Amino acid sequence: ANNIIIVPGYGLAVAQAQFAVADIAKKLKGMGKNVRFGIHPVAGRMPGQLNVLLAEAGVPYDMVFEMDEINDDFEDTDVTLVIGASDTVSSAAEDDPSCSIYGMPVLRVWKGKEVFVLKRSVGSTGYTGLENPILYKENTEVLLGDAHDSCEALRTHLADLE
Repeated sequence: ANNIIIVPGYGLAVAQAQFAVADIAKKLKGMGKNVRFGIHPVAGRMPGQLNVLLAEAGVPYDMVFEMDEINDDFEDTDVTLVIGASDTVSSAAEDDPSCSIYGMPVLRVWKGKEVFVLKRSVGSTGYTGLENPILYKENTEVLLGDAHDSCEALRTHLADLE
């Protein structure tokens, strides 16, 4: 995978995984990969929360893109890594008129070639109480566990590749 988008959500904030994910991005970039972060304007519990956490972890501002800047790029993305985001990446917002968030702008992560979703459990819901249909799409794999532990394991694996 050469083109990678990381989409953090509230779960990343709760798990305090921003430092591990910053290191993951740095290592991937050092391997010549195009790594960017896609941020939904209301990701987290307040607007800008994820931007602040990524800045705190030392992620360069030129790697962080708002939803409107990056949404059209998912179709050309080899790997999308969703960490602790649910409602802000739910395809139901575009596909299901009966859904309570139908019409809400979302990051279209499901359009990426391969999507990896890190979450605590399947069946758990986002803030709206809805299960995310992207979890069941053919191009999606789900890694269950605490976001911090999962990111630390990924960081360790990348370090072992060096």
